[in-house]
Amino acid sequence: MSAPENGTSARLVLLGPPGAGKGTQAVRLAERLGVPAISTGDIFRANIKGGTELGVLAQSYSSRGALVPDEVTNAMVRDRLAEADAAEGFLLDGYPRNVAQVGELEQILADSGLSLDLAVEITADPEVVTERLLKRAEIEGREDDTADVIRHRLDVYAEQTAPISAVYAERGLLAQVDGIGEVDEVTERLLAAIGASAR
Repeated sequence: MSAPENGTSARLVLLGPPGAGKGTQAVRLAERLGVPAISTGDIFRANIKGGTELGVLAQSYSSRGALVPDEVTNAMVRDRLAEADAAEGFLLDGYPRNVAQVGELEQILADSGLSLDLAVEITADPEVVTERLLKRAEIEGREDDTADVIRHRLDVYAEQTAPISAVYAERGLLAQVDGIGEVDEVTERLLAAIGASAR
């Protein structure tokens, strides 16, 4: 695996509201930094598909429409971060989702003598994001994605993520980057924020 660009650190958490382009940027950043982009959705799917003990447990909750408990998610993340490709760093997308998971991630890393380098939050004007998601819903034929549903998702995100951002900000580990603009432009802004934190 190639080393991160400019010797930047590469144990990162990526935060951002729905429609801010987080998924796109996670893939681009991981490629540029030479680390895996790890999304909780991918971890869940891999465990369920692989029929692992955790996957079977997660499916028993999701198949009945219940939320997978933190301890199951935490165990899956712990296992994934122990894999060889994450030894030199990672970009976590979708975890931590709450303040308790911030502490859990800290413990997972501390157990390996590591720590998080930075939490990068992609910020975006709610109105711009709502328009963007409505356009995407139209293109993809997602009829349930109405303006009200989208605004509710953004409110829920703000409620859940604001405390996480606050914890990382208190620790001097938060960088906020404007997610509005051309994709390349946003990628460069994110790389600049990550590079600045490593100096």
